[in-house]
Amino acid sequence: MRPLVLAIALLTAFVAPASAVEFKTDTLAIRTPSGDVHEFTVELALTDQQRTRGLMYRREMAGDHGMLFLYDRVGLHAMWMANTYIPLDMLFIKPNGEVVRIAERTVPQSRRPISSGQRVKAVLELRGGTTERLEIPVGSTVLHKAFGTGRD
Repeated sequence: MRPLVLAIALLTAFVAPASAVEFKTDTLAIRTPSGDVHEFTVELALTDQQRTRGLMYRREMAGDHGMLFLYDRVGLHAMWMANTYIPLDMLFIKPNGEVVRIAERTVPQSRRPISSGQRVKAVLELRGGTTERLEIPVGSTVLHKAFGTGRD
């Protein structure tokens, strides 16, 4: 059943116009092991339709913006770059906010799956090169209410 749902979601991503999916925005921060904190404005991908659309068809993204994909279940999650025109850094995040894998400068329009490699709750996509520029390594912590690490 799950493969059928995924196939329908992917078909919807190719047929639905880019403006058909709307995203709420929020803020989050990333704290590096050295103590640096970097703040971002993110769009939230909370539904299957939003997660399927992601950043497809976008031609640009500000350096302090991104998209946070939050999943209903912790598990092995994979992303891809079909119809995505800008390179991205993908940060795979455990339920406690720990970044456990970073795929840097992913290849635009590639259909090659990019796996979390382990069970995660979320994926944060940032403009390609952001993690290198800001020195954000694996082991950093995402500060957001979804992980119980918010700064509220």
